[in-house]
Amino acid sequence: MLALAPVSPPGEAVDEAKAFLRIEHDDEDALIAGLIATAIGACEAFLARVLLQRSFSDRVRASGDWQRLAATPVLSISSVAPLAVDAYAIDIDANGDGWVRATAPGAATTLEVTGTAGLASGWGTIPDAIRQGLLRLVAHLHAVRDATDDVGPPAAVAALWRPWRRMRMG
Repeated sequence: MLALAPVSPPGEAVDEAKAFLRIEHDDEDALIAGLIATAIGACEAFLARVLLQRSFSDRVRASGDWQRLAATPVLSISSVAPLAVDAYAIDIDANGDGWVRATAPGAATTLEVTGTAGLASGWGTIPDAIRQGLLRLVAHLHAVRDATDDVGPPAAVAALWRPWRRMRMG
């Protein structure tokens, strides 16, 4: 089970979203930050990637077989509890997938793997197409926040994100 640290949109993200929305006052900054966090969550679910770098925790079986971590792209793996360092092996492949296996699991049946994952180090390093999709989704969420007839986000959002989407075949 994957657990990610929560996203706290930086001020530059709020400023860019306000400019995109043509909002000049600060009254809605908290709302816009919340909409950005929601948009990032939707983007991560669509892309099957962690967008902004942050810590993760993933629980996998304690097995001698390689277990793929749910977070991707993995930048580092910091611990595999409850095993000692010589009782497991880790790997991060060229695709950014993190892997772990127990070489001496002992009585452990599950492993708690912690590390850092994410495509971009900050708002300014998010690829332009993804960031543009985020801004369009924020604008949509802002426009329909009180609407009862929302037909869903603009198709342009998925079109901008689709080249970055990661899919796994069974």
